[in-house]
Amino acid sequence: MGYVESMLQKCSSFPHIKQLHAHLLVSGLFHLYQPRSKFLDFCATSSAATLLYAAAVFRFVSFPSTNDWNALIRGHAQSHHPINAITCYLSMSRAPCNCKPDALTCSFFLKACARALARIESLQMHAQVLKSGVDEDVLLQTTLLDVYAKCGDLDSACKMFDEMPKRDIASWNALISGLAQGNRPYEALKLFDRMSEENYGSRGGMMPNEITVLGALSACSQLGAIREGDRVCDYIRKNHLDENVIVCNAVIDMYAKCGMVEKAYGVFEGMRCCRSIITWNTMIMGFAMDGNGVKAMELFSRMVGGGAGPMPDEVTFLAALCACNHAGMVDEGVQLFEMMEKHGVTKNMKHYGSVVDLLGRAGRLDEAYRIVESMCMPPDAVLWQTLLGASKTYGDVEMAERASRKLAEMGSSACGDFVLLSNVYAARERWNDVGRVREVMKNMEVKKVPGISYTEMNGVVFQFYNGDKSHPNWREIYGKVEEITVRIRQFGYEPETNYVLHDIGNEEKENALSYHSEKLALAFGLISTNDRSPININKNLRICGDCHVVMKLVSKLYDREIIVRDRTRFHRFKEGACSCKDFW
Repeated sequence: MGYVESMLQKCSSFPHIKQLHAHLLVSGLFHLYQPRSKFLDFCATSSAATLLYAAAVFRFVSFPSTNDWNALIRGHAQSHHPINAITCYLSMSRAPCNCKPDALTCSFFLKACARALARIESLQMHAQVLKSGVDEDVLLQTTLLDVYAKCGDLDSACKMFDEMPKRDIASWNALISGLAQGNRPYEALKLFDRMSEENYGSRGGMMPNEITVLGALSACSQLGAIREGDRVCDYIRKNHLDENVIVCNAVIDMYAKCGMVEKAYGVFEGMRCCRSIITWNTMIMGFAMDGNGVKAMELFSRMVGGGAGPMPDEVTFLAALCACNHAGMVDEGVQLFEMMEKHGVTKNMKHYGSVVDLLGRAGRLDEAYRIVESMCMPPDAVLWQTLLGASKTYGDVEMAERASRKLAEMGSSACGDFVLLSNVYAARERWNDVGRVREVMKNMEVKKVPGISYTEMNGVVFQFYNGDKSHPNWREIYGKVEEITVRIRQFGYEPETNYVLHDIGNEEKENALSYHSEKLALAFGLISTNDRSPININKNLRICGDCHVVMKLVSKLYDREIIVRDRTRFHRFKEGACSCKDFW
């Protein structure tokens, strides 16, 4: 066995593998179970080409052992096509040689299920594991937990975790990561706290590692939970995990997504480990989300021109373009777009989308349209939606109709497309066209994506929908909304009803605007806190223009900083102004 392993370690190319295979055949070693299994495992896990070779060799094995099958299943599970591992397992279960799957077989199969998001197959394997009696294997239990978490079955993942008699660090990490990436990030933070308590660590020695803090930081990013983020970062520093570049990148990303871009930049500048391309890209995108185009471009120039960082890639240019977009730096953005090929970076759909959005926001619709027409790839729906949105902003009916026709040809049925076109017609008082669009929406049963906002108070995350009355204190919240409306009207506020569907009356429009989800979250924040701490709100859609106006006025009249993260960027409202300078 030692001889075969030594020979495998010396295989540095595909021809070497073929030569070793020939040697094993001639010497008769290939007919022995252990050397053959070692050879197959090496081939199956080395590369895509050698995996195909292992599969071809395997077909000529008359009586494959369990380890032979495991080698092939493991290789497919790690490949770009993990579903093939499931097919391979099924072939094993039907094979005439009656090879029985062992704990490793089940583990490799479940890892394939996790990567392929094959929940049904994982449930079937779980039943098989229970029947075969190998369910007490900690590695196998952890793999089962991981596949449930990755497939979104968080209840089963939590049940699996609670029932495990022994847990290793991988078990904790799998559940924390699953909760963080799923719809239960707050539970991920509670689990992190439970794990990182000093007395628990002294009993079991199961202290969070790099993987654990990555899951916790992801949860903080989703929630915009800056206090919890600070606590995780304190743990990272205390345990010297900040010497890991991946952890540092996640910290920068977390602070940026929580609206604390200066803290993110402090981490960037103070890194003790070497910065990667991801580090630079994350920081540039952080400035972009914050609307600080100048700082983003300074960092981009420092990276590219000063030789301080690695060569920019497609993500670098996208981050820089987004920064120009959010800051209204039109000429700089166009210049960036034009210089990409000089840096050996090929433009993709997102780059085109960003520059079209940039030009559209600036009213340069014809120029944006020419770029769309000149693309070397077919434009996607998002590009035409971007052009349609710009057409609505500038009242360009002809361009709006052109974009709408393209979207119709592509089969788009997004509510926003119809609403934008309808509002373009309504602004020109073309009511017959408005009615026609509404009729098409009705016939196609187009549904509007509901606006949802989240805010955190005392460690609890609260969710609000437009017109939501599910909160136990909804009457108090609505009363606060009415108080806000009265106060801001005294300062000249008039509801911007053009952000509401045009087929209802003015009074109904104003009521619909008053109870947008972000306004309800804001009112809840004002009645729930007495101090002058910032109110943080996360919104699943782009903040509407009327809510933007209201947030500015409230920040001044109530002397509160309000931070809203919508689907594209941050808005920091303070003393009656927004960090986006009304360009978003």
